[in-house]
Amino acid sequence: MEVNTRVKKIEENVPLLPLRGLLVFPSMVLHIDVGRERSVAALEHAMLNDSRIYLATQQDMRVESPEKNDLYDVGTVANVKQMLKLPNGTLRILVEGIVRAKMVNYQEGDQFTSADIELYEDSTTKDAEIEALMRTLGSYFEKYAKMSNKITTETIESVKDIEEPGRLTDVISSHLPLKVAEKQEVLSIFNIKKRLDYLIIRLHDEQEVMALEKKINTKVKQAMERTQKEYFLREQMKAIQQELGDRDGKTGEVSDLRKRIEAANMPESTRQVALKELDRYEKLPAASAESGVIRNYVEWLVSIPWDVKTEDRLDINYAEEILNRDHTGLDKVKERILEYLSVRQLMNSLRGPIICLAGPPGVGKTSLARSIAESLDRKFVRMSLGGVRDESEIRGHRRTYVGAMPGRIIQGMKKVGTVNPVFLLDEIDKMSNDFRGDPSAAMLEVLDPEQNNTFSDHYIEEPYDLSNVLFIATANDLSTIPGPLLDRMEVISIAGYTEIEKTEITKNHLIPKQMKEHGLKKSQLTVKDEAILDLIRYYTREAGVRGLERQVATVCRKAARIIVTGEKKRVTVSSKVLVEMLGKHRFRYGQAETKNQIGVATGLAYTTVGGDTLQIEVSLTPGKGKLQLTGKLGDVMKESAQTALSYVRSLTSQLGVKAEFFEEHDLHIHVPEGAVPKDGPSAGITIVTAIVSAITKKPIKREVGMTGEVTLRGRVLPIGGVKEKSLSAHRAGLTTIILPKDNERDIDDIPEIIREQLSFKLVSQAEDVLELALDGGF
Repeated sequence: MEVNTRVKKIEENVPLLPLRGLLVFPSMVLHIDVGRERSVAALEHAMLNDSRIYLATQQDMRVESPEKNDLYDVGTVANVKQMLKLPNGTLRILVEGIVRAKMVNYQEGDQFTSADIELYEDSTTKDAEIEALMRTLGSYFEKYAKMSNKITTETIESVKDIEEPGRLTDVISSHLPLKVAEKQEVLSIFNIKKRLDYLIIRLHDEQEVMALEKKINTKVKQAMERTQKEYFLREQMKAIQQELGDRDGKTGEVSDLRKRIEAANMPESTRQVALKELDRYEKLPAASAESGVIRNYVEWLVSIPWDVKTEDRLDINYAEEILNRDHTGLDKVKERILEYLSVRQLMNSLRGPIICLAGPPGVGKTSLARSIAESLDRKFVRMSLGGVRDESEIRGHRRTYVGAMPGRIIQGMKKVGTVNPVFLLDEIDKMSNDFRGDPSAAMLEVLDPEQNNTFSDHYIEEPYDLSNVLFIATANDLSTIPGPLLDRMEVISIAGYTEIEKTEITKNHLIPKQMKEHGLKKSQLTVKDEAILDLIRYYTREAGVRGLERQVATVCRKAARIIVTGEKKRVTVSSKVLVEMLGKHRFRYGQAETKNQIGVATGLAYTTVGGDTLQIEVSLTPGKGKLQLTGKLGDVMKESAQTALSYVRSLTSQLGVKAEFFEEHDLHIHVPEGAVPKDGPSAGITIVTAIVSAITKKPIKREVGMTGEVTLRGRVLPIGGVKEKSLSAHRAGLTTIILPKDNERDIDDIPEIIREQLSFKLVSQAEDVLELALDGGF
């Protein structure tokens, strides 16, 4: 048998693991980190069988999903000795190379790639020529090791003891500073003599390079005027790179970062920190774990905008035009933005206000923020706070943590690239807290104009100025926002839209938008005004227009189908056609009773989705004076009902009943829609009216709605949400509203068109309410 022949074996369906920038020789033991899904699947398959895996190196390490042509044909069959899952999700494995192998067939499976391979086992037989080559190679390696000072004495001794020629070449190759392509060349040489020759030549060349390095060192030392260690190392690196023609190393990267630091116009203290960290980065070896951490930190510092500003467009008329173009109604918000612009025009600088748009879903809070950014000609960035329960989401993580990064405020500023964007904090009322900290507490500094000019992020650590940012927060329910946070914001309440506003929004915004999204031309679909009104009245009941937009989308889809099937070329939607498209009416417009009823009063309620009306029913039955409350009422509303009953009991003489009447009758108070939670004190006068009606048998006027808190002495106290409650009363078809006298100031907030159609009665005593609400008076 000849010394260079090998025993060939074929192995089929061996799991394949592509390697990037790495090569494993037979008899070599190495740690490898594996992160790609297909690679992990191949490993798991190998571990379930014989722990053998075929390692093939990629020709281009940048390829994420390599195929057959991206891999070298010759690789190594290895044994997986150990597998460990790291915290970041990757696997760290310990492999031992066993034998060279050539890929003869490539198979792309569903989960992982496998290959049919030919095994090439090195022959251990030696002749005189191989013995001579082995001695020469060993001698050259020993000289190289002593010159380089990078290879230990133990390694040199262990190489001397190797008797097998193939193993000798593999062990020496693994210790040489060869590029991946050169190592692959060694792996691909099956002939042992040729492999020994190749390594002898390479070692000879390496010795010449090292002699040249010594010569360069001598030149550098002679050229240096100073002897500091740091200066010497830099000059040495430059000289080596000049000799090798390599100008893209770490030095170039450091130089680039230094220029970016100077160009960033940071505050002087931050600039000094950045330069200090860059000096540390330059001194650290590239393989050091801390090197990557410092580089990321410096990259973040130079990526955040420090002085890049956009010029505000201070044209009041243009801003008003943009706001009116995109949104119908919302006069208060528009007025506040125009006031801000006016002050900016008079002053060169003004801290960005913190505005909180509060209102029910679907009224256009988020889209309004985009329009504000456009009207100011500022950049816009949005951050959703819904479900955020970790303080680090806002402030970032400290750099001591693996994978640390800045919080979402700093990330948003980097993304937008200017120091004065419009920053939308969406759904600020949806933040919650747990063991990881309270994000709402972290927001206190962000939203305080006195503090946010020195905002501190845990990752950046240097103060960052947020005072030029125009923060706009949105919320549905102000009651869930912590008091200190709410105190820092200027709350602008947005009530629901009126019927007329909804009609305008549908005509000017929703129908054109949905027609465009559904590929319909103006000539193909026409929606009559009567159909739009029916859509609003009978198919939606909401403060905003989100549900209305969905109904418009449904109409567009139905119309698209009619046109595509060729049934009609043009669709005109009338009230009758609307019923055919959307089905029967879902809601009854006007919830007011059709006739005056005894013991049934109409109250006005305020919910997170706007205003609503609710019926309060009272029934009297002979009994023992028991009070029963039903309808999923909250504690405050239950107490309000008990207060109302106590007040009514004080009116026995006016009611014309005996003193023992209440001990002989049971009272049942029910609020329909029992599945819906209800709470608050504003139903007090409504409950009083319903109880008195049930006792006196006097019916309550059906067109009257009422709201107000009642005390034990019959005083009527003011309540909130007058505008929303009035809108709901108008929707329900009521014509008279009884309000506490102290709420007279809130009537001006109600749209004029609604005020004209409603009659407001202001009361300070519950007896006034009874006089107005009961048919025939009290």
